[in-house]
Amino acid sequence: MGGVNSAEQSNTREQINDRTGRPDVLVDAEIDDVPAAEPTRVGRRGLVFLGVCLVLIGLNLRTVFSSFSAVLPEMTSDAGLPGWAVVALTTVPVTLLGVFAPLAPWLARRFGAERVLLGAMAVLTAGLALRPVDLPGTGHLPTLLAGTVACGAAIALCNVLLPGVVKRDFPHRLGLMGGLYTTAICASAALGAGFTYPVFAVAGHWTAALWFWVLPAAVVLLLFLPVAVRQRPIHHSAVAAGANVWRSAVAWNVTIFMVLQAMMSFSVFAWLAPLLRERGIDGGTAGLMVSVSIVLQMLGSLFAPALAARFRDQRAINTVVALMTGGGFALSIFGPVELIWLWTGLLGLGQGSLTAVALTMIMLRTRDAHTAAHLSGMMQGVGYGLGSTGTLMVGQLHQATGSFAAAGVLFLAVGGLAAVFGYRAGRRRYVGVGG
Repeated sequence: MGGVNSAEQSNTREQINDRTGRPDVLVDAEIDDVPAAEPTRVGRRGLVFLGVCLVLIGLNLRTVFSSFSAVLPEMTSDAGLPGWAVVALTTVPVTLLGVFAPLAPWLARRFGAERVLLGAMAVLTAGLALRPVDLPGTGHLPTLLAGTVACGAAIALCNVLLPGVVKRDFPHRLGLMGGLYTTAICASAALGAGFTYPVFAVAGHWTAALWFWVLPAAVVLLLFLPVAVRQRPIHHSAVAAGANVWRSAVAWNVTIFMVLQAMMSFSVFAWLAPLLRERGIDGGTAGLMVSVSIVLQMLGSLFAPALAARFRDQRAINTVVALMTGGGFALSIFGPVELIWLWTGLLGLGQGSLTAVALTMIMLRTRDAHTAAHLSGMMQGVGYGLGSTGTLMVGQLHQATGSFAAAGVLFLAVGGLAAVFGYRAGRRRYVGVGG
């Protein structure tokens, strides 16, 4: 194992928030730009408005996943969706997170991060509006597919660019803004899970429940429009800096850890509500259970990074939260239904902590911001691209066997593998230094 000198340790410590002791997980996707990307041009009062807009964008980035699963049985029955379509609709948006992530920095250099975010929100709004449309003669399937593709592409761009804009425009409020941003992401999934079925129950049709989520996206688009269009794009070029992450064993351990985390996380978004309903739980209660599980994710994501940063290395915490997540998922399938709140709660705490520590590895395993940005790009491209195979396999197993039992066995195995690679990623080694 390679050692690190005092300067390298200092660079690593600079990525830890001095006030909270939490790693700074907001990675700047424009870190390699020359000249450096400038802060958004707004006055002091406008800065507060900008902060609200950025948090509201985050609040729209997971409703796509959780709203779909909340009314999946009704949608499948009413629209006559074949099994392959259900699997595709739950898999495609996650795959696109990896496919479009590498394009985000290039688009930001060409058009400016704010305008790309605005365009992404416009595409997201259009995709949400398109999903429930019933085309004469073809039904819902073409629009469901097209709308889902648009949403996945838009969310991918926001995932990459939004943290960097938050970091760039609020350098003295990183603790506050970072917390608000990450909380908004989790809250987005909880809102989608908790409110979609009640809207369906009131409106009487699943299309109204999906159309409901166009409204918050459209409101954010209109609010952010004047801020984004005022920004004057500046031509930037990219400069090579930082270690080559693609040749680093440390980077690959972290990335595979991210892949396995994503396999479980997005499978929960896509399949937990249908799983609970298959166990005899009504749609409203299932949605509430998913929402509570996601709220517990927030608690996990709040405390896990600070706890991880206090350890000499992260082998123990990575292993524990990976096993909690895989075990919680399996117990939600196999455990006594009388204790289902306990199983979904364990899953939520484990999953939130697992996602947070996987992202925390970006900062704890790198020595400088350039390498951290490159590792983040690698993790998002490979992690989300391969991580979508989790939702794919769950769907295929369910379609082939008629139950989620095989998926429970699968995620015991995935949780075990995540523990192995989390242990490897948690060793105190650095990208570009002895690995």
